Amino acid sequence: MSQPKLLLDYIYEHETNRANDIYLTQPMGGGEVVDFTWAQMMDQSRRMATYLKAQGFESGSRIGILSKNIAHFMMAELAIWMAGYTTVAIFPTEGADTVNYVLTHSEASLLFVGKLDSFDQQMAGIPAGLPCIALPLSPKNSYRTWDDITTKAEAIAGKPARAGDDVCFIMYTSGSTGTPKGVMHTFEGATRASEGIVDFQDKENGGSFTYRALSYLPLAHIFERAWIECAGFVMGRGRIFFAEALDTFVQDLQRARPTVFISVPRLWLKFQQGVSNKMPPKKLKSLLRIPILGNIVRKKVLTQLGLNEVKLAGCGSAPLPPALLQWYRDLGLHLSEGYGMTEDFAYSHSTNKKQQALGYVGVTYPGVQRRLEQDGEILIKSPGTMKGYYKQPDLDAEVFTVDGFFRTGDLGEALPDGQLKLTGRKKELFKTAKGKYVAPAPIENIINESPMVELSMVSGVGQSSAYAIVVPAEGLRPKLGDAAVRAEFEAEMISVLKRVNDTVADYEQLRMIVVAKEPWSIENGQLTPTLKIKRNKIESAVEPNIEKWYASKGSVVWS
Repeated sequence: MSQPKLLLDYIYEHETNRANDIYLTQPMGGGEVVDFTWAQMMDQSRRMATYLKAQGFESGSRIGILSKNIAHFMMAELAIWMAGYTTVAIFPTEGADTVNYVLTHSEASLLFVGKLDSFDQQMAGIPAGLPCIALPLSPKNSYRTWDDITTKAEAIAGKPARAGDDVCFIMYTSGSTGTPKGVMHTFEGATRASEGIVDFQDKENGGSFTYRALSYLPLAHIFERAWIECAGFVMGRGRIFFAEALDTFVQDLQRARPTVFISVPRLWLKFQQGVSNKMPPKKLKSLLRIPILGNIVRKKVLTQLGLNEVKLAGCGSAPLPPALLQWYRDLGLHLSEGYGMTEDFAYSHSTNKKQQALGYVGVTYPGVQRRLEQDGEILIKSPGTMKGYYKQPDLDAEVFTVDGFFRTGDLGEALPDGQLKLTGRKKELFKTAKGKYVAPAPIENIINESPMVELSMVSGVGQSSAYAIVVPAEGLRPKLGDAAVRAEFEAEMISVLKRVNDTVADYEQLRMIVVAKEPWSIENGQLTPTLKIKRNKIESAVEPNIEKWYASKGSVVWS
């Protein structure tokens, strides 16, 4: 009986059967674009694999990649796998301290340096003496280049195999709760989960649809790595495009015309706000109700966004406000909300065309088991469940049950048909002076429905009642110096406060909404690289002002 295929087996098949199909499309700047067929991609990866193998690192050695998403990120990963090693990718926005922590903790033997915006600062984090290779599009440096190596090395021959329990990569979590943890994924787990992702996409889209994806969410994060890279390696057909820069994102989308598009709530919100800036929401809503004209408007809006050919749109990483989800569905874009973690290869739950209740993250994927503990904690056993945390067996014992379920730390409740609703994180629950627990996430979801809000955070540990901090929408921020705009924003926040307090239990009601002094960002350390809020960082930053805020009389406080 033949063994089930692993990622590399699929890749070797595509290398043979799809040799001349274009698979990767990379913008090089200045309007230039380079395409790579399966044969070209594999030729370069095989040559680099020969070079890596010749370095004599022991089997399973960790090789780092510090880069934004580019075609050569995927080629480097394939080379690492074929040479018998394990990939450790670092978020391209991380500071020198985290770069150093990941490379040191993983005991990396070599680092690929790719396309980056802040390499001058990050360089200090690279351990002295660590060999580095510059990928195409990397910042100016003195490292030996990918092109120099691959033009001189012979391509590794045959089909170098990896065992199912070999670790293909270690994913370091984005550290929203502290020090990053190294999540180990095996070839077996990664393959089985990726097969499930491909089956889900095919089922939702009625068979072998034309697959086009734009890779722009960080490949150092499990969502992009699983749903775009590894699922693409299993599927083989279709094409992956890369984004050039934030400024060219719309053109990048227009070039790719994706049929599969995954994103995070903040970007879906930005798209919506962009549309609302051009057409007032009430006007759009009334136009969509008009027969025939409504369809023309839908098509026009989605075409301007570059999403008119999308068959499967997905959102993950953080909760999506139900009103925002409905807005896209009204536009005719079937937006699926999913739930997954680094630890389960982002293969856990998703809505589908039949089960898509607003505010729910859907049902389990095939092969996934879910259990709810008495306190509501969600336990998951997935084909993609991690092997464990790198060098932290004590943590493994903490997060796994005796029968192999992973304790997610998330709280939830389920409908009779299995659809899951997330009600918060166990660690994020806090008590006010009233002595009852408040779950911030559902309250933040209500606040985030306001078109004037970009992000929010609910807090209030030990206080008489909870409060919220909001970051005004990006397009609104420069106008808040205008008294009329400021008054309009305040009126909206008073309305949001009333909506929240009319909805939640009395002990969850908010005393006030505080307007953040400056937006939270990756750069100021208040957002993770996947745009999730770092609660403890924000709470520490505002601590000196808390007393003053509670002493103020207004329900909207400008910090």
